[in-house]
Amino acid sequence: MKKEYRRGLKLMGNHFELTVVDDNEVKANAHIDAAIAEIQRIERLLTTFNEDSQTNLINRHAGIRPVKVDREIYEIIERSLRISRLTDGYFDISYGSIDKGLWNFDRSMLCLPDAETVERNLNLVNYNNIVLDDEAGTVFLTKQGMRIGFGGIGKGYAAEMGKRLLQQRGVDSGVVNASGDLTVWGNQANGKPWTIGIANPERAVLPFSYMNITDTAIATSGNYEKFVMIDGKKYSHTINPKTGMPISGIKSVTIICPNAEIADALATPVSIMGVQNGIELINQIQQVECIIIDDENHIYSSHKINFK
Repeated sequence: MKKEYRRGLKLMGNHFELTVVDDNEVKANAHIDAAIAEIQRIERLLTTFNEDSQTNLINRHAGIRPVKVDREIYEIIERSLRISRLTDGYFDISYGSIDKGLWNFDRSMLCLPDAETVERNLNLVNYNNIVLDDEAGTVFLTKQGMRIGFGGIGKGYAAEMGKRLLQQRGVDSGVVNASGDLTVWGNQANGKPWTIGIANPERAVLPFSYMNITDTAIATSGNYEKFVMIDGKKYSHTINPKTGMPISGIKSVTIICPNAEIADALATPVSIMGVQNGIELINQIQQVECIIIDDENHIYSSHKINFK
């Protein structure tokens, strides 16, 4: 008889939960072990917390020389640049210089960074200054001090790759949940579709809506988990790469589409673009839908979503 086997653990600095449907516990655990090893491999590839990672190698040689990288990381950067062009630069992996340098959301910030510092760091954020050489397989950041990071796409990529590995191992049904960025395929052990809750920004543990889904990915970007309060105003951990300032006005954006990497990568730029522009963008992309909740708790959605 088929059952659902689940395991939760910390990976890539986030809580991951992996679920596989199988009729054998030993086999199910072996599948989960393999998927965890795959996600750990991706973490080593993308991390900026390890001096020897390829991401840090690229950053260290910014303004100095191109760096030859594995094909896998080259292609993630290539896809990231495509999403930057699609979102008019509201998604930008070169945000690294405004990340920890300006904003630290460990709740200890007492004042905003000064405008001069913001502007100096902003000069280093521009996806057009990431130069790829397909033949040589190199990545070059043209300005010294530039930094790339995969915070906006890495979890989704890891979830997608974890799913792919499980499917290759013959797992017909499962869920890879990367701290809210999740991908599901097949059905639950009882044969019904997976039921996913859309988080309520006011109380993340209480979803405001549920969806029955299969072969679908969902990613949510929200200001309800990471933010700072300065002079009574809430500043979200999502930074606009064009201004260097945190966004306001939107509590959460949920993207629904077939691929977890794309869902992850689109959630942040849509929250930065604002309700109208964000929905206009999503309505132009096939097989992608979104739900947006603004600061006043109004709910907006792309044209194919019907709330019951």
